[in-house]
Amino acid sequence: MTTATTKIGMPLNEFIQLYDSKGPFEIINGERIPIMPSVAGHNEVLDTLYMALRQHVESLNLGLVRIEATFILPDKYDSNWVEGSRTPDLMFIHVDRLTAYREAHPDWRQKPYLIVPDFVVEIVSPNDSFSKIDEKVDAYLLDGVRLIWVIDPQRRKAIVYTPDAEQSFHLRGDAVLDGEDVIPGFQIVLSKLFE
Repeated sequence: MTTATTKIGMPLNEFIQLYDSKGPFEIINGERIPIMPSVAGHNEVLDTLYMALRQHVESLNLGLVRIEATFILPDKYDSNWVEGSRTPDLMFIHVDRLTAYREAHPDWRQKPYLIVPDFVVEIVSPNDSFSKIDEKVDAYLLDGVRLIWVIDPQRRKAIVYTPDAEQSFHLRGDAVLDGEDVIPGFQIVLSKLFE
């Protein structure tokens, strides 16, 4: 006797249509979660980090940096089926992986990114709950993201996650956020993000 399995997600064209008509959302653990508007303080931190990171990445031709870009997790056997989606505040994809992705997907401009980033940043807004951020971090780690920064402007701190670390690292004050081997040479003093 065979049992029927329920396919989680939706067709890519339906995902794009819903995103356009109902507003931005993510699919995490099979649940469609609306993306809430950000607040001004969130945007200030994001802009500061984005400008510094983009300048570093472009000067060394390391890859691609995007703000609030959506990436999807296609089904292993059907690239037109979306199993999950994420929209990090900031993401980076290494140039080698990006080049291979674009070569494999000549129509990449007409779709959300079908590639998991190497690095993501989530900036905590006043309307975010810790459990939702934690759930999202777990999803990123399962997706294969190599470095995650969660930046909390209200508490003026950051938490760094990597898949091979047994625990996260908490940073405060003038501690330095480091791109490690994911974004070689990139560092920024945490307190600079809150000026």
